[in-house]
Amino acid sequence: MAIQDISTRQLRYFLAAAETGQFSLAAHAVHVSQTAITNAIASLESLLGVKLFDRHPHGVTLTAEGHHFVQHAQHVLNALNDAVRAPAFRTYDVSGEIRIAASYTVMGYFLPQYLARFQRTHPGVRLKLMELHRTELEEAVKNGDVDVAIAVTSNVGPSKGLASETLVRSRRQLWTASDHPLCSESEVSLKEIAQYPLIQIMVDDAGESAKRYWEKRGLEPNLLLETESMEAVRTFVGLGLGVAILSDLVFRPWTLDGRKIEARPITDVVPPMEIGIVRKTSRPQAPAAEAFARFLKLACGAATP
Repeated sequence: MAIQDISTRQLRYFLAAAETGQFSLAAHAVHVSQTAITNAIASLESLLGVKLFDRHPHGVTLTAEGHHFVQHAQHVLNALNDAVRAPAFRTYDVSGEIRIAASYTVMGYFLPQYLARFQRTHPGVRLKLMELHRTELEEAVKNGDVDVAIAVTSNVGPSKGLASETLVRSRRQLWTASDHPLCSESEVSLKEIAQYPLIQIMVDDAGESAKRYWEKRGLEPNLLLETESMEAVRTFVGLGLGVAILSDLVFRPWTLDGRKIEARPITDVVPPMEIGIVRKTSRPQAPAAEAFARFLKLACGAATP
């Protein structure tokens, strides 16, 4: 296989299908026919010699090879986008220090790749990073102790005097062990999930967010464990001790000891996890901070150059 045999179009269609979990929704997202998505992904699988998706009656899920390829595909498109947008970034040829605060999930699973890309386009800017809980982060923004704050904005909205701007939305799905009874289903409901022990992550107000969608359905989860450790969630799920509901952003198909984890779509309306920039409504940003905020919006597709 030659690298030139793979097109950016195939990569975009693949990532759209991975994000939406359905070829029809992916087609809508990138404004093409479903046949175009299906053919592009089939061609990509043939070129790579691996199966990227498991097909189900109501959608698709990534295989282990598909999860691995997502990272590479996203890296290729990110590099291309940065190269194309380099002239726009150069208009913010600034220097100085940016104090950046982020919550646990953002710092661990979202921000690092964007920091690396920003540093390549703005080598004269120094970064000072702080990991803070949401309440601490909001206070730091209000007090002017940070220049840019990024947090999970969907779980609990910002307090008075602050505004948020969404950068990305990440679908929440059910996580199970590969031999769990719910893993045999192509999609599951909250009512079905409630029959099994649940591992609930508690960082970034995730517990409050989960409480709202369970109560909206008039259901109560069978909580086995509430934890702030993502690896504890993966381990418990991988061992079949319970299931979890978490976003695709933090999903990994393997535990640390090599046990397989599967993801399945949820039929009920479970809001996606949203990550966004939190700002003080009345405070203008310094040029370097404004450059970083604009970079994030451009890189995430939340703005246009």
